Amino acid sequence: MNIETTAVKAEAQDLNFYYGNFQALKSLNMPVYDKKVTALIGPSGCGKSTFLRCFNRMHDLYPGNRYEGGINFYPDNTNLLSDKVDPIEVRMRISMVFQKPNPFPKSIYENVAYGLRVRGESRRAVLDEKVEEALRSAALWGEVKDRLGELAFNLSGGQQQRLCIARALATDPELMLFDEPTSALDPIATASIEELVSELKQKVTILIVTHNMQQAARISDHTAYMYLGELIEFGVTDQIFIKPKKKATEDYITGRFG
Repeated sequence: MNIETTAVKAEAQDLNFYYGNFQALKSLNMPVYDKKVTALIGPSGCGKSTFLRCFNRMHDLYPGNRYEGGINFYPDNTNLLSDKVDPIEVRMRISMVFQKPNPFPKSIYENVAYGLRVRGESRRAVLDEKVEEALRSAALWGEVKDRLGELAFNLSGGQQQRLCIARALATDPELMLFDEPTSALDPIATASIEELVSELKQKVTILIVTHNMQQAARISDHTAYMYLGELIEFGVTDQIFIKPKKKATEDYITGRFG
């Protein structure tokens, strides 16, 4: 696959980010390709999750955080970090799945319907259809279709994480952010989430933070290696893992560092 032939869905341009006076991200420039999986790898504290959370403006929720530069979102060429852009609108287009499953203290059905209700959708037929569609997309429908009224907390850890993915899918996002989505799961649940991510890229662009390099190699099309808030190398995953251009990337991937 030629890297240039794929459309770009989002692009960080000279992105800096500060927690108060501490600069956590330094002049990041990186494309996120449409309907592909892009993995962010690097040692703990290198800025992967900080970068991820810029895309849906999660940092806006805390005082003292500051962005510089931009993240352009296509095809409408919107700078997601612009003061003129409503963060709530951004989060409707860009959904997020966290490290630990975080279902709401509601029924399975209401967890998935939540974002739709926030948008003002109240027609039962529409909600029913979208909930089923999202649960099918998250490979969970067969397991829960007879227990939609049960509390989400009754599900296993892996099922809860797939429920959170269904909840994120229900609003038809254009980009999905995954922040180490399998780090709290056992190997079997991890495998099912990985398989799911590979299927989801047929319909949505995915950006995933993972501390597991084997996972990045298995499921991503492109990989970015970050260190101390900087983007060291970005490229097609096979190239990054088999023949990285930078020695720092090679040292990290071969385990000589980090």
